[in-house]
Amino acid sequence: MDERPALARMVGDEAPQFAGEYWARKPLLNEAGSGEKHRFDDLFTAAAVDELVSERGLRTPFMRMATEGSVLAPKSFTAPGGFGAEVGDQVSSEKVLAEFAAGATIVLQGLHRTWPALVDFTRALTDDLGHPAQVNAYITPASNRGFDPHYDVHDVFVLQISGEKHWRIHEPVHVAPLRDQPWSDHREAIALRASGAAYIDHVLRPGDALYLPRGWIHSAEALGGTTVHLTIGVAAYTRADVATALLSVIGETEALRASLPLGLDFGDAAELGPIVEQVLGSLQAALAVPDDRAAAERQVDAVAAALSRRLAADTRPESVSPLRTVEALATLGPDTVVRLRRSLRARIEVAGENVRIVAGPKTLSLPIEAKPALERLLTGEPVVVSDLPGLDAGSAVVVVRRLLREGVAVPA
Repeated sequence: MDERPALARMVGDEAPQFAGEYWARKPLLNEAGSGEKHRFDDLFTAAAVDELVSERGLRTPFMRMATEGSVLAPKSFTAPGGFGAEVGDQVSSEKVLAEFAAGATIVLQGLHRTWPALVDFTRALTDDLGHPAQVNAYITPASNRGFDPHYDVHDVFVLQISGEKHWRIHEPVHVAPLRDQPWSDHREAIALRASGAAYIDHVLRPGDALYLPRGWIHSAEALGGTTVHLTIGVAAYTRADVATALLSVIGETEALRASLPLGLDFGDAAELGPIVEQVLGSLQAALAVPDDRAAAERQVDAVAAALSRRLAADTRPESVSPLRTVEALATLGPDTVVRLRRSLRARIEVAGENVRIVAGPKTLSLPIEAKPALERLLTGEPVVVSDLPGLDAGSAVVVVRRLLREGVAVPA
């Protein structure tokens, strides 16, 4: 079994070398083989689009529409839902029909929150990648070119669901852009690059998949009838994020906490220069700990904790089922089977006579005797309450009751 099954499903035979050869480096086209045109149908279909638009009561911003690259005002495709649903920003199927028939593209946003199959798939993919991911669907009328050539500030996987779409991919004019470096900052350079020979010029057909690193220029045009494709955006963490986390750690250095002089003219480079040199010296002193291994390890641990907290905040673990959990609490006993909540990024810390389980913003403190039980739970495998190591049956029930109430464990 592939160690990254969600990723492997999209990149196929290139899965073993994807991390080293393609990730953040260059695009990858994975064409569907014979008989594979329906290989993503369990994730999404054209029928799912109609269901979401007409039956699910979607509201903005879970949907938007665009024509020739310009986003339409929400009022052009939303309306109140009638008695009992008077909220005015609900998607109106009649208005969507009118705009779509006139050539507008439908964009269903946040499908990793609204469509069950994609909720599960995106969670699994996030586990595979170690970076946050989200899913949009683009539904384009016949012969519509959608958005102008542009780049994204996140990596993208494109899964063609139905219809055909002609994609043109060009090399970056701004490599690996950060989130605050949008394509509009390089509009003229992008237009010039897009007028030249393409790196990939290909018609995506149902079952095809395409990977694009952030910064790669792309545009697409629907061919024939309506096309539907999924865009899975991955907000890759960068070395700049590591540097930012590290700076937040060493910001506690006394020399860096010192106030700047009164009346400093920030526009005067000559006056500011010595201050910059002092700060650089303080940074070097704070970072230069090659002879103090313990201090270096503390810095790494602090950065790891900061990035772990951020990832936990940026991603969603498996949803809990309130009714099922309350029922499990009412019948909880030594024979109950539980497991760790999937994709819950939890870690264990020892603090004196207590052990803490840290999961995102939540921290639970338990007696140190619970440490072996928590370690067993963090394997992710289901476990019978009475089989939790280090605790007698009564104590194990007490610990599991707390973990179920706090959404750390769930009934298996």
